[in-house]
Amino acid sequence: MKKNISLCFWVLLIPFTLKARNENEHPITLAEAIALARVQSVDAAVALNELKTAYWEYRTFKADLLPEMNLTGTLPNYNKSYSSYQLDDGSYKFVRNNTLGLSGELSIDQNIWFTGGRLSLTSSLDYIKQLGTGGQKQFMAIPTGIKFTQPIFGVNNLKWNRRIEPVRYAEAKASFITATEEVTMTAITYFFNLLLSKENLTTARQNLENADRLYEVAIAKRKMGQISENELLQLKLTALKAKATVTESESNLNARMFQLRAFLGLSEHEILEPIMPEFAPDIPVEYERVLDKARERNSFAQNIRRRQLEADYAVATAKGNLRSIDLYAGFGYSGQDQTLSASYRKLRDNQIIEVGVKIPILDWGKRRGKVKVAQSNRDVVLSRIRQEQMNFNQDIFLLVENYNNQAAQLNIAGEADRIARKRYQTSVETFLIGKISTLDLNDAQNAKDAARQKFITEMYSFWYYYYQIRSLTLWDFRENAELEVDFEEVVKK
Repeated sequence: MKKNISLCFWVLLIPFTLKARNENEHPITLAEAIALARVQSVDAAVALNELKTAYWEYRTFKADLLPEMNLTGTLPNYNKSYSSYQLDDGSYKFVRNNTLGLSGELSIDQNIWFTGGRLSLTSSLDYIKQLGTGGQKQFMAIPTGIKFTQPIFGVNNLKWNRRIEPVRYAEAKASFITATEEVTMTAITYFFNLLLSKENLTTARQNLENADRLYEVAIAKRKMGQISENELLQLKLTALKAKATVTESESNLNARMFQLRAFLGLSEHEILEPIMPEFAPDIPVEYERVLDKARERNSFAQNIRRRQLEADYAVATAKGNLRSIDLYAGFGYSGQDQTLSASYRKLRDNQIIEVGVKIPILDWGKRRGKVKVAQSNRDVVLSRIRQEQMNFNQDIFLLVENYNNQAAQLNIAGEADRIARKRYQTSVETFLIGKISTLDLNDAQNAKDAARQKFITEMYSFWYYYYQIRSLTLWDFRENAELEVDFEEVVKK
């Protein structure tokens, strides 16, 4: 009676258990996994932040080419101290200072990229008041002044940055699209790992069910003397192995599911049910076309150009440090008086011209040695670039070959999967009527399981190769269009 009550309890509980489980089940396609990964994964967030960093670095560089307005001042400057003062006879005495001063300067500064100089338009005002009995006040005004600084032989940093920074930003934009495609490739890997684990668990459960059923049939056959004791024990061993495989497959499925959930940023309570992709685009590609697109759009091309420019910049900097001559010139008018208005009326010329020179007379070849080091480093960079270009071309060639062959491999694997499953079903039926041995049955089962795994693996390889080509070329060969991103909109997110 208790047994019947318990059975009824579990029968009633099963629908609620299944309902609770189904509420958390989430069927997911490959396209959905890719879309979630591009939005929610940590890798996508890292790629976005790297793009934002490059964007603001480029904006900062562009700002260096625009005029700046700056205000500098001392508000106030109080000085109560003693300082030395030389008298007419050459002797010194200490005099007391007790002053209050204010000063301010407004300037508009413009970098001149083609010369490397800096031009400034300034206006300043200084005020000083002696504190104490009979103290006086004084204003000094410079209504308009022009200052110009220019290195003569030094390296023009602005000119070099104007060549390097756009290339660096173009490299960053291409790297962002590539990183997005690499996020897709990671999502594909995790998705197919989960799909393969799911298929393995389904296969393991089916094999366990078949093994138990065949073992029960074998017991009856043994009683009738139709099979030997060895064959019966072999089927028993197969059933035990099938049970162990189910347990192992369940653990592997949970691990793969946790991996995909974590990557997609989903809740740990989500039960993902991966759906086998049905569509695999058979789009052959040509090596020359893929190579041209990769050279044109991949960040590697921009990376090579940037490194070449940086190596040349290092040589130019070392040569510029051989000698240093700086020109400074200032022109304007200044006025001073005890009243503010008068200080702007009584103006006098205020002109300064300076030429600073620093030329080493004896440095034991230190600066020329630095030039040689920079030139050697440039040669090393160029040699590495040539080798990297050769490796890049070779990798693309192998990738194109693998991709073009993968469609045929996938079709073969699909046909082998269908044949292996049909063969196994036939083997089971044949074994039940005693026409084949347990060894033949196990061989059919192993072939079926291997064919299924092979099919899923080939499907994964196809999609992985496809998106790998996209990541290298930044080109969608299915739509025959470039992969575009609104970078201004992306960095504002």
